[in-house]
Amino acid sequence: MPTAPASTVTPSPRPRRVLLLGATGTIGQAAVRALVARGHDVVCFVRPRAGTGGTLTPNDMADLLAGAQVRFGDVTDAASIAQDGFCGERFDALVSCLASRTGVPRDAWAIDHGANAAALNAARQAGVSHMVLLSAICVQKPKLAFQHAKLAFEQELIASGLTYSIVRPTAFFKSLSGQVERVRQGKPYLLFGDGELTACKPISDGDLGAYLADCLDEESRWNQVLPIGGPGEAITPRQQGEALFALLGREPQFRAVPAGLIGFIRQALAVLGHVSPKLADKAELAGIGHYYATESMLLLDPETGQYDAGATPSTGTETLFEHYARLIRGEVHDDRGDHAVF
Repeated sequence: MPTAPASTVTPSPRPRRVLLLGATGTIGQAAVRALVARGHDVVCFVRPRAGTGGTLTPNDMADLLAGAQVRFGDVTDAASIAQDGFCGERFDALVSCLASRTGVPRDAWAIDHGANAAALNAARQAGVSHMVLLSAICVQKPKLAFQHAKLAFEQELIASGLTYSIVRPTAFFKSLSGQVERVRQGKPYLLFGDGELTACKPISDGDLGAYLADCLDEESRWNQVLPIGGPGEAITPRQQGEALFALLGREPQFRAVPAGLIGFIRQALAVLGHVSPKLADKAELAGIGHYYATESMLLLDPETGQYDAGATPSTGTETLFEHYARLIRGEVHDDRGDHAVF
């Protein structure tokens, strides 16, 4: 993912020693680049075999996380976090970009809550005074296991006594780019309903990584829950499809999928899930799909219960449609891993 040249980045006025979790994810990698560019001393605590399917070797990770020290262990093991991650050393800040890969309950509670909680406890012992947490804007309206797990940890962090910056971004570019290849192959763009049910302000990895890094120095972001989107106006799925066809020089061709169909599938799987854990997991995944098909990734007004695009803060410079253009030209590639849908 392109990032601003190092010469345009303002060095931190107070470089810190930072332990970063979730460094091998695309947002984690961007956060590492941003932290290193600002002069922080970054230590990344990762699995020995990370990446989708465990394909990244230690040498791969050293290349991906250039400028940072890489340590290996298990984020689901509290002892490993303390012994292999912090190693009895002093740190100033903890940055967590952890997220469960699937969102099913056991993964969500193990990673989104459990691993973060264990890291928070170890961080206190290591002298950490500030934690920056990558959360998600969808926790405003929790219906799913991973949302409840994230919220539970948010509350623990707020009550911890540490300075905190809880960042709740809107949609990521990679989650909105899954149809680029199918459209390039001449297939129609799939829409739930009429494509106007939801909207979002998508944010790039680079812009979000920079925002996370700057939470360490921007006092206005301390002890705050920070919903954030990318630049420009909110866009609907139909607008995303129209822009993609325009970039390819083709007339738009859409195919509507009833959003209720996913809900029906989830209900059926949930019933079968009482006798099959695998089907219970599939029901949760269907629920995640239904949620994103019917809920906007924008700031929720608690009084009206409506999403407010105008009130959703924006940051950064890179737009989704610029990203689409780079994908079409082959300049970038989205690794969506376990989050791939199309």
